[in-house]
Amino acid sequence: MVKRNLVCGMDIGTSHVRAIIGEINGDGSINIIGVGTSPSEGLKKGVIVDLDKTVTSIKRAAEEAERMVGTAIPSVFLGIVGSQVGLVNNRGVVAVSGADKEITEDDVERVLQAARVIALPPDREIIDVLPREYIVDGYDGIRDPVGMVGVRLEVDAMIITGMVTSIRNLVRCVERSELEIDGMVLNSLANAEIALSRDEKELGSVLIDIGGGTTEVAVFQNGHIKNIAVIPVGGDYITNDIAVGLRTTIQMAEKLKLEHGVALATLVPENVTAELPQLSGKDVRKVTIRELGMIIEPRLVEMIHLAAKELDKMGYRDPLPAGIVLTGGVSLTRGIAELCEEVFRAPVRVAQPGYVGVKSPIYSTAVGIIHYVQNAHMFVARDQRGGRKALPGFLQRVKAWIMDMFD
Repeated sequence: MVKRNLVCGMDIGTSHVRAIIGEINGDGSINIIGVGTSPSEGLKKGVIVDLDKTVTSIKRAAEEAERMVGTAIPSVFLGIVGSQVGLVNNRGVVAVSGADKEITEDDVERVLQAARVIALPPDREIIDVLPREYIVDGYDGIRDPVGMVGVRLEVDAMIITGMVTSIRNLVRCVERSELEIDGMVLNSLANAEIALSRDEKELGSVLIDIGGGTTEVAVFQNGHIKNIAVIPVGGDYITNDIAVGLRTTIQMAEKLKLEHGVALATLVPENVTAELPQLSGKDVRKVTIRELGMIIEPRLVEMIHLAAKELDKMGYRDPLPAGIVLTGGVSLTRGIAELCEEVFRAPVRVAQPGYVGVKSPIYSTAVGIIHYVQNAHMFVARDQRGGRKALPGFLQRVKAWIMDMFD
């Protein structure tokens, strides 16, 4: 553990908790060496409703990943659901401090701190600050001003704020799982690291993450996230529709959805069938896959239209140049890309992480967290004593939250 730079990304979702352990090599490449998955029973629509069940799910996922690696993971980076966050645009301005007027890392840090000075309601907390562009003496569009010469440094930043109660509950569950928190990453930003190419982020694309309890719609343009919306429907609604429509159990409905689900009923011949046990457990009957598709298709169409309405509210009525990218467990449904193309009238593709063992969109958030942590320089290599050099600002806030809970 001392000699290996291990990062654990944890995705605490409505249907599953997934822990992915990555090893960051000296050349900057990442090897995925541990994968842990556990059913999530303590969340509803992305919000924790049962602390004890959530703690149990986190422990199981972490332990499974640790067994693959062969060592304990003391800390994790967490994904944050978009329904718990808000995006605020703000600018920061500082004077360059050096006598030679060369912009340093300290100047960049000061201008980012200046951007954090905003009035927030008492139920919200700043999670992260994302610089969109820097402006040096009126010249905008600068991505990295360090080393440049100037008198006045500005930053156009997006402030990610989170609901204090939701974050406290999440922090409490992780702490009770005997894990430390190194940082938090917005799920949409994590997914974008894996799902979107640089051109897609620059030209403009929509990333739709269809999970078990929620559907997140994020717009990326000019290399940055522009807006985000969360719809409180997901794959669990499809499972419930199947269970009601075919009069079977939730477990059997989930199995049918995963093994035989189709987004377009016309994709399968009429004579293809699957066995379905009765609720009484006495008989087994056959249902056609087309009948299953006729249950799934209307719910998916509804979810896609809701996503389109959210994009319309954001002001994106016309398709963005790079189209739509799908991720999340429901994106594995056969024919969903074709269905989305009919609704959005834009090119649609399903994203997949390019790592052995996690080549599925269900892992994109957890794997994306590791990439985001590396690219945003949130990870600090372990020191000679084997302890992680913590992120002081974030951990101080976490400590304050924990202290407030016991006051």
